[in-house]
Amino acid sequence: MNVPIRRLTFFCMVLFGALLLNANYLQGLQAEDLREHRHNQRQTARQFDAARGAIIVGNEQIAYSEPTEDEDAAYAYQRHYDNSEEYAHITGFYSLYNATGIEGEQNSMLNGSDSRLAVSNFMDTLTGEESQGASVELTLNPEAQETAFDALRSTGKNGAAVALDPNTGAVLASASVPSYDANPLADHDPSKVEETYQELEEAEDKPLLNRAFNQRYPPGSTFKVVTAAAALEDGETPDSTQPAPETYQLPAGGTMPNHGGINGPCNGGDPDPLRHSIEISCNTSMAHWAVDLGEEKMAAQAEAFGFDSGEFDIPLTVSESSYPRGLNGSQLAQTGIGQFDVSATPLQMAMIAGGIANGGDVMRPYLVEKVESSDFTQLESANPEVFSEAVSSSTADGLTEMMVQVTEGDEASGTQGAIPGMQVAGKTGTAETGQGSTHNWFISFAPANDPQVAVAVVLENGNSSGGELAAPVAKPIMEAVIEQ
Repeated sequence: MNVPIRRLTFFCMVLFGALLLNANYLQGLQAEDLREHRHNQRQTARQFDAARGAIIVGNEQIAYSEPTEDEDAAYAYQRHYDNSEEYAHITGFYSLYNATGIEGEQNSMLNGSDSRLAVSNFMDTLTGEESQGASVELTLNPEAQETAFDALRSTGKNGAAVALDPNTGAVLASASVPSYDANPLADHDPSKVEETYQELEEAEDKPLLNRAFNQRYPPGSTFKVVTAAAALEDGETPDSTQPAPETYQLPAGGTMPNHGGINGPCNGGDPDPLRHSIEISCNTSMAHWAVDLGEEKMAAQAEAFGFDSGEFDIPLTVSESSYPRGLNGSQLAQTGIGQFDVSATPLQMAMIAGGIANGGDVMRPYLVEKVESSDFTQLESANPEVFSEAVSSSTADGLTEMMVQVTEGDEASGTQGAIPGMQVAGKTGTAETGQGSTHNWFISFAPANDPQVAVAVVLENGNSSGGELAAPVAKPIMEAVIEQ
């Protein structure tokens, strides 16, 4: 055999050996991962022939599988979503192509493949019963969720609202507008699914985006409670003052005027007490506070509330909120009023309100209350835990006192967030976008003396004030929880 033939033979043997190794690797070591992968269309198609578990809110199924009525249907079960637009950003959808939201994050439970369902599946095999996936019960309060969604839509603006139980971290409501109907995405016709998804993905107003968890906004004046927290933690009191001129000459150049209906200096020319600056939402005094405290203390306080903590799961992925670093004096002043490069998700701002309501401890948010197999065996249950110790209890008390004045003080900026017969702690926000428009915010908790709910609302390009546009959305959400 001549040299070229030997070389060719050797090369072919190497290729054949590599093929055998790859086949064994895929079929042996990677088989289960590939089989269970959410983008494996064969796996997805197979599961349309099985009874997928339900997603439950308030003892009602909002996502469930029903047997198809047509004998000629491609698959045995059809996935349905009730009140889909209201819940779509939470449930997500289960399609021939992929799974999103809770459908994706809890897929192994819902489809019955999780190892914790092995005994149940084995018993079903012995008895001849059809195996079913586990049900996933969410923490959402149905009245609060409906109220949040309807109130947001009534404004005619894009935006989001989040409500938390400040004592546990349970997500009581999470609404994002605009939304979408998940039902067409669970259709058995691949062409219809693809067409619907492409339309949603290419839509200018981004209906697939979960604004509550994954859109970051400048928080504007709602961030002033973080600045105030940093001041109190540094040994100041609600009566401590800062200059509050009509226009602040920024340390590194430029000026900052007062906004929010404030004409002239915030306190008639005198230094403004911290409590009064929060009540009327004074820009110039809060900018002075940020500069006096310095970048390190401001950043540390923001991080204590959850900023710059990276993404985290609840189990849906929540985008990171951030406080900038390497600031000059003018930039630092702007961060004191929630501008420059400060960015926050609505969930993060609800966590700030919730942390103050909970005596300074921010609880880790969570969406899943429990998971049960078809025979009602409990497989998972919520275990509330502290996310961060943001401030001392005395600082939380001071912040609560100041935030109550935002809704009921003589010069209150958030009166439309007040609830008759109880004290509401709140903070308004009007955030400059850099594009000639403003986002409008309101964060709050109630009752102030025994908090049951903490809320954050943001409306995009509202071009109003947080007190005028966002507070009226937060108020009925709080009422929906408290009146249960």
